[in-house]
Amino acid sequence: MRRFDFLTLKLFVSVADEGRLTAAAEREHLALAAVSKRISDLEALVGTPLLYRRSRGVQLTPAGQAFLHHARLILENVERLHAELSEYGEGIRGHVRIHSNTSAIIAFLPQDLSAFTRDYPQIKLDLQERVSGEVIGAVRDGLADLGIFAGHVPAEDLQVMPYRSDRLVLVTPRDHPLAGRESLSLHEAAEFDFVGLQQDASLQSLLHDQASRVGRTLRMRIQVRSFDAICRMIHHGMGVGVLPQRTIYRDLRDLALCSIPLADEWARRELVIGMRRYETLPVTARHLVDHLIRPRREAP
Repeated sequence: MRRFDFLTLKLFVSVADEGRLTAAAEREHLALAAVSKRISDLEALVGTPLLYRRSRGVQLTPAGQAFLHHARLILENVERLHAELSEYGEGIRGHVRIHSNTSAIIAFLPQDLSAFTRDYPQIKLDLQERVSGEVIGAVRDGLADLGIFAGHVPAEDLQVMPYRSDRLVLVTPRDHPLAGRESLSLHEAAEFDFVGLQQDASLQSLLHDQASRVGRTLRMRIQVRSFDAICRMIHHGMGVGVLPQRTIYRDLRDLALCSIPLADEWARRELVIGMRRYETLPVTARHLVDHLIRPRREAP
């Protein structure tokens, strides 16, 4: 096995792709006789035929199918190694595509991405805001390298790593009957009208599911598309709402609002970073993941 060379592996992949030795020879700019000899020598080396020779071309034998699979993996890994070493030699550069839910964008990513760009100024970051379900779909479909989303949203086919955590709080006007409470459970607020996010938001689904588990239904008076809009609606007396604590610090100062921590166990919400596989990410994306999951001291 030590006698394999990359040129022969590449040539075999070309033969499999083209289905004819002549076409593979043209593709690789080699003489047909040289291609035929390399394939014959390869079969002698592995000790079994890799191709069926037909009058109209060639087909892979079962052994050839297995060899093709591993040949592609080896060549892909070599290309990735070359790309990564080139990046180190020239100074790490490139871009990372990130899709994230609103909670992470407001509460954590500004400071985290700012620190990252100071360390890696040549890496371009492409950040798009989406609801958690859309984030997962974008990573799954290859539209994003990384996704940051709520940990309770199913993402079985992605590799996930913990990112940050936050506490959900009930937001009320300052003169609301619940405003003086130190903490409460969601079901205690269910008798009041709610202002919430659009139906496809993961936070909205979580609230409805948890209320249903204790036999309650949340009365959604208004549904909007942003945390800021929720806070402004609450400020003007349109209801109460549940938001991540770290997303409302500015609105508590600027608007007449109070926040009451939810005592429910599920109200401590986890944010995770999702990817198809860490090992197959570009080196630039792996650097960003390493930066984001680095332990940090968080406020309680």
